[in-house]
Formats: sequence, structure tokens, C-alpha cells
Amino acid sequence: MKTSNVLALILVLLYINASTEWPTHTVCKEENLEINYKSCDPKQDFAFSIDRCSDVTTHTFNIRVAMVLRHSIKELYAKLDLIINGKTVLSYSETLCEQGLSKIIFCGKKKGEHLYYEGPVTLGIKEIPQGDYTIAARLTNEDHVTVACADFIVKNYLDY
Repeated sequence: MKTSNVLALILVLLYINASTEWPTHTVCKEENLEINYKSCDPKQDFAFSIDRCSDVTTHTFNIRVAMVLRHSIKELYAKLDLIINGKTVLSYSETLCEQGLSKIIFCGKKKGEHLYYEGPVTLGIKEIPQGDYTIAARLTNEDHVTVACADFIVKNYLDY
């Protein structure tokens, strides 16, 4: 009996180490709106959540995000791509941290520190586009190293 438990544990650990992708996490799922994400950084996953899907359709909603930093953040750049049917249809980039500019509270955090944010986010859009699409998000630091990245899969069937 004990040998089979040890064997099962070893197989699970080997499977986890052999896996090249992180699992898809459900952010929220309601009747007409579903949002999932998957980390695209092969070395790090992170935690992200919101209270309710319906909150996303409001102008401002609360999020929670947590991770341990693998790289320091002196400068931080965000790049978002809207992907529909495998094609990028819209790209957006913004500087979040640089010397003398700090748009977010974790600018200046060091490698190994815990990053945790709980609070409001404003998307700056009036409604979430209908349909199935992906939002590819990537955060890079001053050394062009990925701090965090994820593909958010949105399935929106809300009729505004």
C-alpha cells in the first residue's frame, strides 16, 4: 500500500516537471461572460481574480493579483494585443514605471519580493466586445525581460 502511494507521488511530480504549460485558470464564469487566463511564462504562474464577471462590464472593478517576482522592476512596460481568430487586430503599449514616473504601486520592487495588489482597476472602455477572443498581456522590465505574461481568453455573449 505504501509503495503504491510513493509511486503515485513520484508519477505526479514527474508529470508536473514534464509539463511545459501552466493550467488555464478561470477568472470568472457567468451566464453570458467567461474569462480565463493562462500564464505564457514557462517558469512562472501567478494568481489573478475578480469578484464577479458582471463587475468587468462596469467602468471600474476590483481585482486581486499575486506573484513572487523573478526579476526586479525599475522600469516596467505593458503590451496588450487583441487577438481574434489567430490574428492580432489591435495592439496597445504603455510605460507603467520609469525614473520619475510611477503609475502603479509596485514600481521599484526587487527580485524575490512578493507582489500583491488588491483594488480598483479602470479599463477605460464602456463595454466588453462581444465574441470569443484573446487578450495577450506582457509586462517587461528595463532589461526587456518578461516579468509576467498571460493570455486572457474572453467569451462574451452579453447583449448591451
